[in-house]
Amino acid sequence: MIVVKSFVKKLAFFGAPFLAVAACGVNADLPTSESLTQYVDPYIGTGGHGHVFVGANVPYGAVQLGPSNISTGWDWVSGYHISDSTIMGFSHQHLSGTGIGDLGDIVFLPFTGDVRFDRGTAADESTGAYSLFKRETETVRPGFYAVHLDRFNVDAELTATARVGFHKYTFPKAETPKVLINLDAGIGWEGEKEGHIVLENDSVVSGYRYSMGWAKNQKIYFTATFSQPVVKIRLADSTAVQAGDSIRVKRAYGELTFAKNEGEQLLLVKVAVSPVSVANAKLNMQEELAGWDFDATRKAADQAWNEELAKVKVETQDSVARKIFYTALYHTMIAPSLFNDVNGDYMGSDFKPHRLASGNNYTTFSLWDTYRAAHPLMSIIHRDRLPDMVNTMLRIYQEQGKLPVWHLVGNETDCMVGNPGIIVVADAYLKGVEGFDKDLAYEAMKASAMKDDRGLDSYKKYGFVPYDKEKVESVAKGLEFAIADWSLAQVAKLRGAEEDYRYFSERSQAYKHYFDKDIQFLRGKDSQGNFRPGKFDPFHSAHLANDYTEGNAWQYTWLVPHDVNGFIGLFGSEERFINKLDSLFVVEGDLGEEASPDISGLIGQYAHGNEPSHHVIYMYPFAGQPWKAADRVRQTLATLYTDKVDGLSGNEDVGQMSAWYVLSAIGFYQVSPAGGPFIFGSPLFDKVTLALDAGKSLTIIAHNNSKEAKYIQSVKLNGQPYEKSYISYADLMQGGSLEFEMGTSPSSTFGVAKEARPTSIQ
Repeated sequence: MIVVKSFVKKLAFFGAPFLAVAACGVNADLPTSESLTQYVDPYIGTGGHGHVFVGANVPYGAVQLGPSNISTGWDWVSGYHISDSTIMGFSHQHLSGTGIGDLGDIVFLPFTGDVRFDRGTAADESTGAYSLFKRETETVRPGFYAVHLDRFNVDAELTATARVGFHKYTFPKAETPKVLINLDAGIGWEGEKEGHIVLENDSVVSGYRYSMGWAKNQKIYFTATFSQPVVKIRLADSTAVQAGDSIRVKRAYGELTFAKNEGEQLLLVKVAVSPVSVANAKLNMQEELAGWDFDATRKAADQAWNEELAKVKVETQDSVARKIFYTALYHTMIAPSLFNDVNGDYMGSDFKPHRLASGNNYTTFSLWDTYRAAHPLMSIIHRDRLPDMVNTMLRIYQEQGKLPVWHLVGNETDCMVGNPGIIVVADAYLKGVEGFDKDLAYEAMKASAMKDDRGLDSYKKYGFVPYDKEKVESVAKGLEFAIADWSLAQVAKLRGAEEDYRYFSERSQAYKHYFDKDIQFLRGKDSQGNFRPGKFDPFHSAHLANDYTEGNAWQYTWLVPHDVNGFIGLFGSEERFINKLDSLFVVEGDLGEEASPDISGLIGQYAHGNEPSHHVIYMYPFAGQPWKAADRVRQTLATLYTDKVDGLSGNEDVGQMSAWYVLSAIGFYQVSPAGGPFIFGSPLFDKVTLALDAGKSLTIIAHNNSKEAKYIQSVKLNGQPYEKSYISYADLMQGGSLEFEMGTSPSSTFGVAKEARPTSIQ
């Protein structure tokens, strides 16, 4: 038995030289014509600041097996960017679309010849542990990735099950096949780390990697089985110090050598991961991938994606829009990701192993982003997954004392502001989802809403978050707390808890404190009730240094999705509200040098590249002008989503950016943060069929639909005239047919009457 441990201090973070390459589409060996995966282009979002994952996985799987470039920096937080032509190896876990990097764990690099035990630089390909590649040799599609490593003349193919990565390496003739296991490398801004490698026998290597990054206490265990025996292993460096039966070195690397054959040489590698133990990783492999049929595994992954993509079937003559749509739908199902073993074991938020009685446990909850559209979309087409999602959040509450904020591999990062976990749990509760303890859910929501962390103490005391008590992001914090409070209040009302309903409803009015009626903006206020002194510039933004989170006053003034009617009332009239909202999409101004890079996808000051703006277009129907929503929805769909590598206007944000596209292209969007309803916008496709819960389906037809005919004239629900400019979640989930009659001019009647408009509480 050979054991390698490493303890590595925080690494300096430098970007490698920029290597420009030409992008190309999905190539070679496409699925059959009946397959929906053929319409998915995983390159969309790999350019610009999309930060999407590229590699092989199955929907919501624990494994995201794909290449990691040697370059580092903000645009490499998923490990891959289209501008790069380097691969340091294939790692088994990746984030998708985040603004912070982590994971990139358990890196395997097939190679020939000799390499150093580090990534090297792009100017030093002869010794560093990486290879250049050409984009034309790369194949990328759901569940499968392949590339040719130029330096080593090795073909690498990857596929996966939920918990096992499957590698297929083809080495050149008469070369000695080698594989580097790299436990030092990760993605993002890591601190100390520890690696452990054990050669158990001539075909099995196991170990673990502990690291401190965005997730402060990340642990991943693995076991790897090779189709050929290992004939030699070389450890990290020559400064090893014997310590009992272990060898401690600076870095955790293992170089495995296999027997050379005169013909072309094939090596298969199966790598199972676990959040709990090596033994569980072995169990995961035994249950999910006992055999060695790579093609069958690849086809099973493709089928798994097809089954999920088929929950939304679109009919259109616009092949580009179809590609963007199915790619977006694909991107919504990379996370939350599975975080338990086949026996039910998982690592809790208390960093202790636990075992599930039933169901699955999940991680990667980017809730500040995903409560807005990704989870509402899930409530329509993946309602069967919601009990496990909610139960995961309730376990997190029991283990850490509050619902998750931004949870990653068992760690609470507390990233972003507000209480988004409350919103997601409340949404499931109000939509009648069963399979979780309703009393525990209510307890968890209340306890989380009453914590005195992250500005809640000031919020409870003053009714809003004053800037002199919270030095940064005070307005954003208060607005997000208010949204969560409104969501909790609706659950209290449903339960008949009148006192709680009144209390949290009152707290949800915090936005009114920030409203400056003289200039019609929400802005910072101190604990004495005074607006921030000095010249007020609604365009200016300072990242982590002003009253807003990744935004300015123009963007944050509209963050009142829970009480749009009350918000309209602050303006004094619907006309003044509409005039202000119209202005949002045309005003121009200087955001300043300190502005957050997340403020992107601008139409005027509407910032579609960041989540707080995502509901704003759908405020128009609340004031009786749904045709203006149609204009802006179609503009956003057409200009801020493309089929190019930079086809996203901002970070994917773990599916939220794509979920907006999916819902809006279907024809509606949930504005109220919990429970619905879904507000009509402008359906993009001629026909959409949604597979719903309990075998039901909803067919959405847009008659006379075109780029010009984008305005809803009338609606029918199950053949009957339907006057409202929204649909409730309950009616939507009954299934049947929803028909839109479209026209080239705004209707003078549809959605205009007050009784036809959505309200904050349906």
